[in-house]
Amino acid sequence: MTLRLALVQADTRWHDPAGNRELYGAQVRRLAPDCDLVVLPETFLSGFSNDAAALAEGMDGENVRWLASLAAECQVVVAGSLVIKAEDGRAVNRFIWMPPDGQAVIYDKRHLFRMANEHERYAPGAQRPIIEFGGLRIFPAVCYDLRFPVWLRNRLGPGGRMEYDLLLLVANWPKPRRQHWRTLLQARAIENLAYVAAVNRVGSDGNQIDYAGDSAVIDFLGQPMVELGGQPQAAIVELDRAPLDAHRQRFPAQMDADRFSADW
Repeated sequence: MTLRLALVQADTRWHDPAGNRELYGAQVRRLAPDCDLVVLPETFLSGFSNDAAALAEGMDGENVRWLASLAAECQVVVAGSLVIKAEDGRAVNRFIWMPPDGQAVIYDKRHLFRMANEHERYAPGAQRPIIEFGGLRIFPAVCYDLRFPVWLRNRLGPGGRMEYDLLLLVANWPKPRRQHWRTLLQARAIENLAYVAAVNRVGSDGNQIDYAGDSAVIDFLGQPMVELGGQPQAAIVELDRAPLDAHRQRFPAQMDADRFSADW
């Protein structure tokens, strides 16, 4: 069984939810007939902005309702992060996995980018959801999380099965640190014996920060399956569970991993 995954790399419009709904909605509608999952960037309806926290909607707001309607219309899972007002009233950078039936799975960004003062406006998450879809177990993450291998550690579960098969990352990762992005994506794939799919934006935002894109799918050997350049574009990749399982059997490095506990 294979998972057909679409990456959408675009120039998110600054503080323009309506414009971004039009932009990304058109992309999802175009790609949906040929894929099972469409992945959009981090904060794809606002851009990466601390000011967006003041305008955050709840899960019953217009933006999430639109996302649910789009997934239902296109009969495809749509994933990406939005600025959300959480149940306790705090703003979070929330990855939303929206299937056609509207039963969303959420992950709140754990590591907040203090160099842009994200930690002063947003609350960190604490849960590590695993999503089973298309024959794969999927672990969602957001941007700065990529730098923290303990949080992203692929642990052995019951029966010796690894916790996840695909690390799914959405980002607004600036151009000056593009080499970090590329290197860390490969490292996370190799050390966790997993596929990594990562979607970054392109263009410049309202803070005059430039983004290089470089969205990619990396296999469990650290080899790129697809790499998008610095222009708005999309790509569809098929992920097959069989070669991943075969690699884990040939090279069971997870059996020698250090055992430890972590205080999240």
